[in-house]
Amino acid sequence: MRSAMIGGIRWAYKSEAWKPTKQEWLKALSCVQPEEKERIQKFVFKKDAKSSLIGRLLLRKVISDVMAIPYSDVKLGRTEKGKPVLENQVTDPRLKSFSFNISHQGDFTVLAAEQCRQVGIDVMKTVYPSGTDVPGFFQLMRKQFTPAEWLTVKSEKTEWEQLEMFYRHWV
Repeated sequence: MRSAMIGGIRWAYKSEAWKPTKQEWLKALSCVQPEEKERIQKFVFKKDAKSSLIGRLLLRKVISDVMAIPYSDVKLGRTEKGKPVLENQVTDPRLKSFSFNISHQGDFTVLAAEQCRQVGIDVMKTVYPSGTDVPGFFQLMRKQFTPAEWLTVKSEKTEWEQLEMFYRHWV
């Protein structure tokens, strides 16, 4: 059994590095469950569909490797909030608390997995807000943080550093 996971797993995949042919794309899609295939095919932007597909493939790979479930037998579902969950029956007590999550934005798809701990992950690309300046953006987002968090964000010297601190708090 391959399941004696020690520590956590963190994977990052640069999505733009994969430029699949039509045949490769169809083969990759055939590796995910029908409902996920359907969901992925509904994306308006190809880049988003690709990132989502990569995420599902990464999840299936980590679950198969850690939990010794054959890759083709991995069954994933989603919580009401959209978080991926394993639907397979887990019999090994060491793996009942196996937690995983996936995120994608910009050029990256990232995965985090832990045994005996809840895990979440979010990836954000630091960019200047469109349609407004940084102070205007912060004004729009003012209710998202406590006064103490805003003090930390705004204590940075430059607007760029403030944006980076904002995104650190955001995730």
